[in-house]
Amino acid sequence: MPDPSRLPSPPAEAPLDDAAAVSALRSAVMRLSRRLKHQRVDESLSPTEMSVLGTLAGCGSATPGELARKEHVQPPSMTRIVALLEAKGLVRLEPHQEDRRQKVVSPTERAEVMLEESRRKRNAWLSELVGQLSEDEWETLRAAAPVLEKLAHME
Repeated sequence: MPDPSRLPSPPAEAPLDDAAAVSALRSAVMRLSRRLKHQRVDESLSPTEMSVLGTLAGCGSATPGELARKEHVQPPSMTRIVALLEAKGLVRLEPHQEDRRQKVVSPTERAEVMLEESRRKRNAWLSELVGQLSEDEWETLRAAAPVLEKLAHME
């Protein structure tokens, strides 16, 4: 078996033009996102339900209408999602302090524990993959993380 350190390096890939780079980025982000979604602690929750819980954990309590806007779904759909999460004991509904006709959705302690376990599992899975990258690739990915975060929150 030849010594890996003596093998020639693979040829450097030619830089992609802008359209090809955008297409490659979209495809890679979507594929990675789908794979991460499968790294769940509770298989009984849909990816949408997990996303709503994550939004609540990150942004705090919100009305169903605010959650619908943040999650880019119609208010009636969010009302159904919130009802499912409430039935599973993962959110609680409380009267809005200023407008008693509205409800405020908050995650329960059970939801917070489940989200933390899920984050831990996903981080471990992704860390295992990252460990297979070269140091240069990992450095590039580390530098790209803030830019990807910015893209994820742009309108």
